[in-house]
Amino acid sequence: MRYIDTIIAGFGGQGVMLIGNLLAYAGMKEGLNVTYIPVYGPEMRGGTANCTVVLSDEDIGSPIIHSPKSLIAMNRPSLDKFQPRVADGGVHIINSSLIDMELADQDRLDCHAVPCNEIADQLGNTRMANMVAIGAYVAATRILPVQAVIDSLKNVISERYHKLIPANTEAILAGAKVIS
Repeated sequence: MRYIDTIIAGFGGQGVMLIGNLLAYAGMKEGLNVTYIPVYGPEMRGGTANCTVVLSDEDIGSPIIHSPKSLIAMNRPSLDKFQPRVADGGVHIINSSLIDMELADQDRLDCHAVPCNEIADQLGNTRMANMVAIGAYVAATRILPVQAVIDSLKNVISERYHKLIPANTEAILAGAKVIS
């Protein structure tokens, strides 16, 4: 059985909704059942934002996640809020550019330090840190082929920004490389 649920969280403006949507599209491309729930509220650029994604080859009973099997934490407030909820042994992608790894629950979780911001900076655009994170996530969980995520970029990036797909592809591959 293929099943994973995740919470993706960070500051508003870090693109957590975009990569949640990207993960959901990639799951659909692979024939999985998918739920995607963005959490909106008082969040705004600079505030906190999160979304949940469930991918399964069986029916999904509920899109609500209480103890996720995985977490992508792009900032410290997200780590503080969601890390305690992750199921024992769960996969945890931590943006080590903004989060001190000493705060990670490495005894209980399968934690991966990914310097998302630094890698994105090296690629020429800090705003692609989210793509680095999703590349690392897919490589760590192996729930989907990395190529399925890359192929789904055109579904989540508006047509006028399709010229950025090669750069986003490079960021996804760089994130995946950190794990392999």
